[in-house]
Formats: sequence, C-alpha cells, structure tokens
Amino acid sequence: MDEIISEVTRFARPDGGVVVGDDGSEGAAHAVRYALEEARRRSSTLHVVRAWSIMSTARPADVPAGFAASLTEYEATCSEEESIRIEHLVGPDPGVPVDIHCVHSPAAPALITASETADVVVVGSRGLGGFRSLVLGSVAEQCIRHCAGPVIVVRNPA
Repeated sequence: MDEIISEVTRFARPDGGVVVGDDGSEGAAHAVRYALEEARRRSSTLHVVRAWSIMSTARPADVPAGFAASLTEYEATCSEEESIRIEHLVGPDPGVPVDIHCVHSPAAPALITASETADVVVVGSRGLGGFRSLVLGSVAEQCIRHCAGPVIVVRNPA
C-alpha cells in the first residue's frame, strides 16, 4: 500500500512565487484571479494547489464500472480537470507562468507545506465547507495561523 501512495504527489514545494489554493468554489475562483494579479505584480510564477481525495475529484472516465481506479488515475483526472478550470479562469495567455499542483492531501497541510518555499499564499475566505455562516473557513484560518510566510485572504463577493 505504501508503494501506491508514494506514486502520487503528496505535497507541492514551489521555488518561490505566488501559491493559491483552489477547491473549485466561486470563492476560490476569486482567489485565483487575485493571485494571478499578484503574480503579475511580482513578475513571478503562479502556483495553483488543488488538494484532492477520492471523494473530492471525479472518477476517471476511462475506468469501467465495477473496477477500482488507482490513485494515479484519480490524480491524472484531477490534473486534467484543474487545467481546464485554470485556463478558463486565467485565460490562454495569463502573462506569467502558471503551474498546477494536484496533491493527494488535505487542503490546509498542502498549502502550509507549499508556504515553506513560496513567496506568498493566497486563499479564499471560504470554500466548499458546510458552515456558510462562518466569515472565515477552516483552511483559511489554518493558513493564517501556520503558513511560513505572508497569507492573503480574498473575501468572497457579497
């Protein structure tokens, strides 16, 4: 089992640049657009971190019903979907390099680890979590507390 887990990407450790977390929510879309502008201001790379689990990403289309997909197949599906989403959000020519990191990890630890080598981390104030009355979601709160460098929290539009 450890051999299978080691085949998928567990954490992103970019060499500087702007890291943004994306969970597919509208709030994350605003954070991605803000992070793109921040990367342009800094003339640096935009690193999009998409943390995933089997429950949070699509089942690979090429795996027949009744068969179990591997983690690497789920990772490839997540990467394909995230690439399409990010191209839609930032356009075909964003003006800075854009790297997508799909990591098999909970979101907060993935972003905290990426912060160790990033210049700044950008997160939305709330993601897909179930407590809509909260002003700040759990991932944003954990990033504020534990990231190694600066964190920018982008408010969701009213």
